[in-house]
Amino acid sequence: MDKKKLDYFKNKLMFERKSLMELIEQMRKNDTIDSKMEIASELSYYDNHPSDLASEFNDIQRGMAFRKNEEALLNKIGNAIDKVEHGGYGICEVCGKPISEERLEFVPYAENCVECQNKLNDSMPREKNDRPPEEDVLGYPFYDGNIRNAFDLEDSYEKVQEFDKIEKYEEFDDDDSEDYGYVESIEKVSNSQYRDQLPD
Repeated sequence: MDKKKLDYFKNKLMFERKSLMELIEQMRKNDTIDSKMEIASELSYYDNHPSDLASEFNDIQRGMAFRKNEEALLNKIGNAIDKVEHGGYGICEVCGKPISEERLEFVPYAENCVECQNKLNDSMPREKNDRPPEEDVLGYPFYDGNIRNAFDLEDSYEKVQEFDKIEKYEEFDDDDSEDYGYVESIEKVSNSQYRDQLPD
């Protein structure tokens, strides 16, 4: 890449870094990140139910995720600026081939070419493979290491259903009517029988 293009991309990276730092500062002013104001105002949490603090903790966790994302982008931009100054900018870190200028125009801090980035994305575990850490310590009957054999809500329902099954249907006697045993005999009086008993 010639010096003119390197200067162009360096200016683009500097602008990206400046915009990102302004965004982080704006998020800090708006308490989007580093938000502990409401929690810090409490003298004691002894009388609070855990759900009372849920929204505050959610805000803190969301702010931490935002901050981590912006810091990761700042690091990538800083690494790209170093590569512009010391050589190596626009070269894929995986295959060593040049990254297309179209990609750098769109993502000036790109570390890999499109093909290598797609391969890296495909090698990352899918969400369905991201299992909760509790499964590492759970054993039989809840989890045996195979997701297909995990004891889940459907299994729970089936166990309850098995417990509630009537063992022998032939013992159930349904002589008179379907409401036998559930309705008292006085409640079996029909409306016409009731009207016939009323005085004229």
